[in-house]
Amino acid sequence: MVAPRALGVLLLLHLAPGKGDSTLKQEKPRNVCQGLPDMNHYEDFDLNRTAGCFSKCTQSQKEFCHLGNLQRYWLNFETYLVEKSQTDTLNTSFLTALIKSINTSVSEDLYFSLTPSQIPKQVTKDDHQHPDRVRLPKSLFGPLKSGRPMVRLGIIILDVGPGNVFKGSLLSREDGSSVLNNRMVGLTLGHINVIKLAEPLEITFSHQYQPSNMSLSCEFWDATKGTSGDWSSKGCSTEVGVRRTVCRCDHLTFFALLLRPILDEAMVQALIHISQAGCGTSMIFLAFTIILYAVLRFSRQRFKSEDAPKIHVALSISLFLLNLAFFINVGQRLKGSKAACWARGAVFHYFLLCAFTWMSLEAFHLYLLVIKVFNTYFGHYFLKLSLVGWVLPALIVIGTGIANSYGPYSIRDEKNVTILELCWFRENTALYVVVHGYFLIVFLFSAVILSLVSWKIFTLSSATAGKEKAQHWKGVLTLLGLSCLVGMPWGLALLTSLGPFTAYVFALFTSLQGVFIFCWFVVLYWPRQSAVTSSGTARVDHAHTVSHE
Repeated sequence: MVAPRALGVLLLLHLAPGKGDSTLKQEKPRNVCQGLPDMNHYEDFDLNRTAGCFSKCTQSQKEFCHLGNLQRYWLNFETYLVEKSQTDTLNTSFLTALIKSINTSVSEDLYFSLTPSQIPKQVTKDDHQHPDRVRLPKSLFGPLKSGRPMVRLGIIILDVGPGNVFKGSLLSREDGSSVLNNRMVGLTLGHINVIKLAEPLEITFSHQYQPSNMSLSCEFWDATKGTSGDWSSKGCSTEVGVRRTVCRCDHLTFFALLLRPILDEAMVQALIHISQAGCGTSMIFLAFTIILYAVLRFSRQRFKSEDAPKIHVALSISLFLLNLAFFINVGQRLKGSKAACWARGAVFHYFLLCAFTWMSLEAFHLYLLVIKVFNTYFGHYFLKLSLVGWVLPALIVIGTGIANSYGPYSIRDEKNVTILELCWFRENTALYVVVHGYFLIVFLFSAVILSLVSWKIFTLSSATAGKEKAQHWKGVLTLLGLSCLVGMPWGLALLTSLGPFTAYVFALFTSLQGVFIFCWFVVLYWPRQSAVTSSGTARVDHAHTVSHE
């Protein structure tokens, strides 16, 4: 029996693909967007599968996409066309290309059309039939004369689609920024590195009239920037026209015209002044709220055991510290060392997350008081809320700090001039996850709770005979107060891309949140207890005590 078993094992080993089996090809991953097993496969099948990632790799993707690999694939393909491909033209739904041999002794500038959906072709200087074109100065080829009489030039037009490939950190679909028409133009001489041209090349992009709040900037894809590449304008200038924009750059690579929203300096300064005035006012009223709580805690024995005012004060403390961190961060700009800037960004992020967390805890407490009102008891309730409100943000900040995401952050105008610098996030990816994503979860949770409370309040008021009108207005005022507690004014951030007006409204209402909280606190707790409990505004906050410490 030993021999047949040994023979079976040898047969299995022979049939199984191993490292020494050169006749069997390694199976490719089912999802090509996760990364390619061989980055040098440029057959039609491979190109079409990889081009599908331009639409598959979106922010709402279900499957993981390796943007670095995908971007390198297309950069390498540009070089492959010039160095190894035998074709002179290429025409697909996602890419058109022209590969042409050029005499290095050329005596005049060269012009090529870049008409969308058409293969690039050489045109004359006076041929204005093609508004999209590239001009290559004759001086580009002069330094190559001594080495070779002819060079291969590749001109590629690549449609990068609506996804995240070749979008980098500068572009965000939330604010409307994008690669104009999703088109990139690649220029290459293969492995010949062309940089610091004495006379820049020119690429003309035609376009429709652009809104006044959007800017057009010429950028190139810098593969050395960041972990997987990003857009850069170094060595490029932008000449914006009504119907066309001319890009002048001193090197060869992939270029595009980026469309991004702009903030002019006057608007930024106005928003800063509004925020500073509002934050200063809020800090004063938040301090009054904390002092009033301390006075009432010592003067009223029952006040010590109530959880609702403790939560209000914890939110007030987090907002006070957030406003203070905002003043320090905006006031000092980028003064100090990199470590100091890192620390200021981390502290500002921590108190922002604390404020968001306590807003969600206000909503949670509201849910227990109004929606789930029977037999609700938690031991050491406020202590547990405090652990969530102060410790959870700390853990997130520690994780973000370990990823080294904090650093200088700049806001630029339409001329690419820095108009505001502060210590915040260096990378937009981390900002989207641990700030925008965190806020969105808090906002949606609070909105759902507030909707349920609204239904309860107006159902109760409609059931009260003879007092419908009075109860209706009390319900409206109650909801306005609760909206400030659970952070509904911060939801205006979702509308700031609609125009400057919404940005001003957002800055005003969020910076004055402390004033609204003080007014709510006074209405609830300053009058006599008998008056408070008879008020429709106060019933929500005084339904019962959830726990005892």
